[in-house]
Amino acid sequence: MPGTRKLGRPTAHRRSMLRGQVTYLLENGSLKTTVTRAKELRSVTEKMITLGKKNTLAARRQALAFITKEDVVKKLFDVIAPSFEGRNGGYTRVLKLGQRRGDGAEMAIIELLKEEKKEKKSASKKPAAKKPAAKKTAAPAKKNLSEAEPEKEEKAEEVKDEVKEEVKEEVKDEVKEAPAEPTTEEQA
Repeated sequence: MPGTRKLGRPTAHRRSMLRGQVTYLLENGSLKTTVTRAKELRSVTEKMITLGKKNTLAARRQALAFITKEDVVKKLFDVIAPSFEGRNGGYTRVLKLGQRRGDGAEMAIIELLKEEKKEKKSASKKPAAKKPAAKKTAAPAKKNLSEAEPEKEEKAEEVKDEVKEEVKEEVKDEVKEAPAEPTTEEQA
């Protein structure tokens, strides 16, 4: 393959290193390495996740032939691959960190993306009040501007409430971290 990086290693050593790094990345979710290794690791990891999405016996055996731990293969097929069901590639990201202190090599963190479902997240914060179902008519009616404004106001209120909750949590965290100052009675 003309597009593969050699990474300054013989083929067997390079393959073994990539197997170990893919296993570690799938097991822990992120890995700190050099940028060139991370870029090479990204393509191999994404191929393994694509195998996991197939969820066949043949795909499981192919993954077991490359990944060095059986429990990581089980995690790949049961947890990781199903979380990327709605995505066609782009399962990882590479974040550049800067230069390594010893030799000046460009360092990076490669990590699996986390698939967050917005519906579950908003539902867990504040349950929405259900509105009664409107009666259906033969022809769909257009909404008046006066009907659309209350919906916008409700959404704005929900966003304000969420922001207030986040600010309250941040203030609580800052208060917990701040050292307690002695009062005038304690100083005496």
